[in-house]
Amino acid sequence: MSAVDVFRGEYRSALIEHLRLRTEASLVVGHELGRRALVDDVSLLDVTENHFRIVSELEQAPTPPADLAEVALRFLLQTLTALDVATRGFLEGTRRFEQQRARANKLADRDEFRRAVIDSLQDGFFVTDEAGSIVEVNSAFAAMTGYDADRLPYPWPYPWLSRNAGLDDDFESNFTIDALRNGTRLSVPITHSDGRKVWLAVTTSPLEGVDGAESIFVGTIRDITVERHAADREQAAIRLATAIAPATSVADVLTIGIRECRDGVGARRGLAVVWTDRFSDPAVYSATGESVSWADLDAAERDILERARLQPALTAVSVPDADLPDTAHSISAAISGAADAALWLEYVAPQRSTAIDRALVTMMAGHLSLALQRARSYDIARETSLTLQRAMLGPIALPPGFAVRYEPATPPLEIGGDWYDVVVLPGERFGVIVGDCVGRGLAAAAVMGQLRSAANALMLRGAGPGQLLDELDDVAGRIPGAECTTVCAGIIDPIRGSFTYSSAGHMPALLAAPDVSGERLEGGRALPLASFDCSPRPETTVQLPTGSTLVVYTDGLVERRTESIDIGIDKVGEVLLDLSRRAPDDVADAVLELLQPSEGYDDDVAMVIYRQQPLPMLIEVPAEGTQLGVLRARLRTWMDSCGVPEQVVVDSILAVNEAFSNSVEHAFRNVEPGRVTVTAVAAVDELRFTVSDTGTWKEQAADPGYRGRGLPMMRALTDEVTIERSDAGTTVRMSTLLTGHPVSKHQPNAARQRDNEGVRR
Repeated sequence: MSAVDVFRGEYRSALIEHLRLRTEASLVVGHELGRRALVDDVSLLDVTENHFRIVSELEQAPTPPADLAEVALRFLLQTLTALDVATRGFLEGTRRFEQQRARANKLADRDEFRRAVIDSLQDGFFVTDEAGSIVEVNSAFAAMTGYDADRLPYPWPYPWLSRNAGLDDDFESNFTIDALRNGTRLSVPITHSDGRKVWLAVTTSPLEGVDGAESIFVGTIRDITVERHAADREQAAIRLATAIAPATSVADVLTIGIRECRDGVGARRGLAVVWTDRFSDPAVYSATGESVSWADLDAAERDILERARLQPALTAVSVPDADLPDTAHSISAAISGAADAALWLEYVAPQRSTAIDRALVTMMAGHLSLALQRARSYDIARETSLTLQRAMLGPIALPPGFAVRYEPATPPLEIGGDWYDVVVLPGERFGVIVGDCVGRGLAAAAVMGQLRSAANALMLRGAGPGQLLDELDDVAGRIPGAECTTVCAGIIDPIRGSFTYSSAGHMPALLAAPDVSGERLEGGRALPLASFDCSPRPETTVQLPTGSTLVVYTDGLVERRTESIDIGIDKVGEVLLDLSRRAPDDVADAVLELLQPSEGYDDDVAMVIYRQQPLPMLIEVPAEGTQLGVLRARLRTWMDSCGVPEQVVVDSILAVNEAFSNSVEHAFRNVEPGRVTVTAVAAVDELRFTVSDTGTWKEQAADPGYRGRGLPMMRALTDEVTIERSDAGTTVRMSTLLTGHPVSKHQPNAARQRDNEGVRR
């Protein structure tokens, strides 16, 4: 007796016993029989046909139970559960099954009866031949794939497994006919006959052919498109939220967000647009990050986005394709309830737009809307903090020779506990204050604002550095959180070339003469504010050589957790050595850039840089050609002390030489020679020269010949030339920018030779 015959007999006995007892224990026997059938290779068809044969016999009994069919069906379902046959909907489909069975009872052919049973299944069912071609399908299979029994057989590879269904190379290498023939379970995307993408859960089982012939296989399919799209939406939401989480500006949020939206729906192009007012074009953000303006979009695209922003918030709308009915070429959504922001995603090709697509875009628009609100809040906070910074830090307009920098350590705030101040004092002096409160953020900024105001008032009242810190000690003792604040206060006297300072536990200032590394100013030191009574606080005076650079800073510039603070201070000194002849603003930028850690500053940084400019030069000599050598020598000495670049020195000497020569030659024609006055002033980024006499120049001839080239030369060698003529004499004013100075139009070596030889033009 075969295993199938044994199973049939045991199934008959167990079913009759369950009909008699109707207990959970007798029902569990059905599950055990199902497991036996799985081990003994008893097919689904054998189990089903045996069951209904037994039920038919029992119904012929004189007094069969009224609920015989229903109780027996529950026993069958318990058996089929172990065979991994999807039973969902079986109980709900009892009525439909009974109708199919009633029809099957009238059929004499066994195949028609089996067909009726298989068609009653809600999951798709298929059977293959030895070559793997599908030769039999049920109605559920046809509904899920769009391929019905009328077009059988379906040879491998099956027509619904097209490339545009979403199969990749790795999947295709594992999804083979051999894998299906040997039995497998997997999820696979297919293309429905109407073009839709559908996800199916496929389960196959191998069966031996008749008389041991080559094996065939049967399988079931279940539509999992809804579950799959739900998982895809969840993954897309996670990717989008993760990508835009670090973004704090509107531009970053929309550029990153629209890229994730484009990739999430498989679109070709993505745009986000924000309207700021009614009078200017909106800002356009592209998924590729490229610069796109509103004018770059065509009229149809602008119309789509205009209509999109007026849609109800978080509502995605498909944009129909004009050439292909029932398809959409793009999808749009509003991402703000204020009708001032919208996104637009253009598909690779027109496609059917489903509720699933719209739900995905709606979900993404919701995430973008929240991120956009957060970014706008950041912008408001940033603007507020910038306003506070401008009010609390120090003057925006600085005296000549100064540069200041402030770097906060707590984004998005632009303020903290560090501050600087530059105060204009009587006698052409300048007060410099740099301080560092304990802590950071708004709490430290509140303390800083009070101390800065007090220090500024004390400096304006005329307090010296030591006295200022003594009185600031009392102020700090009355402000909660001001204890242990460090401050460096000093007074710069440019005319005397001196710096008088006092330090309350602050970082040592650095002073660097031209082409010399920075020297630490260690004098005038005492403890931080409000820590101990240090009255009277000491102060020290140092000389500021011409062209020297003074740097006063807070510890955030030089302090690192992994190295000694002396290393950071030495680095600042090296920068001053390398850039001693650069403008103070250039030095400030270089110091911040070269000392900034790769992860950014972890403490606030405040810094004041001052360049001691040379005093103006005044020369008054007789209007004689013999004075040209003296004039050139004194000009070179003065400009060398200013640290002026060599090419500018040569050009300036030649220009002044031409102006002086013209005074000698033209101003005192036919009269006793007078005197010529030459002045030179060095500003932070400009040299200014004045050559004046008390004579009268003659007008230049229309054709001066080889002479009369002095004025064109002066204009070629400097950036600006003006000539003022009056009855009192003639004044030539020339200026040259020290930053971005153009290359001279004459040869430097030849110019230097003419200068040395005292050639007058």
